[in-house]
Amino acid sequence: MRTKIVATIGPASENEDVLRQMIRAGMSVARLNFSHGSHDDHKRRLELVRRMAREENAYVAVMGDLQGPKFRVGNLPKEGVKLINGEVISLSCSAKLAADQIPLPHPELIHAMQPGMRVLIDDGVLMLRVVDVGSDVARCIVTAGGTLLPRKGVSLPGSKISVSSMSDKDREDLKFMLQIGIDAVALSFVRTADDLRELRALINVYVPNKADQPLVVAKIEKPEAVTDLAAILKVTDVVMVARGDLGVEALPQEVPFYQKRIIRACGRAGIPVITATQMLQSMVESPTPTRAEATDVANAVLDGTDAVMLSAETATGTYPVEAIQMMQAIATHAEREEDKVAAKDRRKWRLKKVDSLNVSGPDEVTEAITHAAVDVAGDVKAAAIVCMTHSGLSARMISRHRPSVPIIALAAAQRAYKYSAFIWDAKPISVEFMGDVDQAFENAARIVKENGFAKSGDRIVIVSGVPLGRGVGTTNICKVQPVI
Repeated sequence: MRTKIVATIGPASENEDVLRQMIRAGMSVARLNFSHGSHDDHKRRLELVRRMAREENAYVAVMGDLQGPKFRVGNLPKEGVKLINGEVISLSCSAKLAADQIPLPHPELIHAMQPGMRVLIDDGVLMLRVVDVGSDVARCIVTAGGTLLPRKGVSLPGSKISVSSMSDKDREDLKFMLQIGIDAVALSFVRTADDLRELRALINVYVPNKADQPLVVAKIEKPEAVTDLAAILKVTDVVMVARGDLGVEALPQEVPFYQKRIIRACGRAGIPVITATQMLQSMVESPTPTRAEATDVANAVLDGTDAVMLSAETATGTYPVEAIQMMQAIATHAEREEDKVAAKDRRKWRLKKVDSLNVSGPDEVTEAITHAAVDVAGDVKAAAIVCMTHSGLSARMISRHRPSVPIIALAAAQRAYKYSAFIWDAKPISVEFMGDVDQAFENAARIVKENGFAKSGDRIVIVSGVPLGRGVGTTNICKVQPVI
């Protein structure tokens, strides 16, 4: 399988036997969801994932997912409050509530409301429409009723709410993540590139050395983030298409096309992209997915996603291992079907002008070398393409062309090693680049052979920067290297 699998770790998957099987089934990134669980829970799970990965001789990156500024209704009776279609209710941020008012302890949300706006509660299960707004109360008519339970999430599609992308809880969670050495940090509810700059500024405070910093993952779950996607791609390391909240903020019929636009833009910019949310949702309770879910996963792979993600399926579901096995089976089949026609279409990835998103591409020398490497590998029937990389850039650039042979990332820095867990097909091997160029290339061929990716008599294509060890963005050579 070449598409990477991100799996959420929770009560259903935090024991040794299950985790071991999940790693064997193909999990490359373990997600810790900081919307749930304590710091002790997450530390225990991180340590367990890393120990199981070492024992399985596998690399599994650990991604911490920040909750973000989630708006929720306040305390209500445990049994909830019944909302009836057509009735008028009041949402209030006042400290002193009237008997018939529903607590919404977020003044900024009340102040952002305007007559006619939709208010979605519990991921859109309940819907209101604003009638009028006062200083601390909004009167709304119920358009889709049901039982409103305590602490359910509230969203206001189309609104511009002036609030930091990171709550006080997120800041504490981020500090903890950096203390335990998380590999990647996912920022929820990204609206603009400035949200990511705020996150990076905080990371710089605690981890000044960029080489030791975690990757930054931008979760695209608001339509305004799609509008600012070109700028976001310049300041993020990875993108996640978070279809759950995106499906609440946008109309359902728009979400598939947002997904395709985001994946296409990421492919052209060389940014790894994860497709997430409800991919195999029925496998929370069923040992097999629906046919529609299988089609959804396959289409994401065919669209060009680098990774697919499981949430409740592996965190709280009954069949966490089976969910990964099924994801692996669907993705592998899609990859095989795609490879039958991919060769003649690979040049579509190398477009100088992208679409209306106006996403700028990578460094043109790196792009030219990595694109040539894919063509050369096909022409000489190479066993693999080998990237000798410090930053992971060359592996990202090669991956976007979807070569038919394996991509081996010889990572000289931990950051590049982390990247490989998110990049389509990148297989990481940790090395130090030693000696002159000829010796380094001979060592690369030996390492690839020792790890079973080539045999004596094969050829590999090596992509590197010469002189060696100069750092980011210095790729300038492509060589066909015999394997002795």
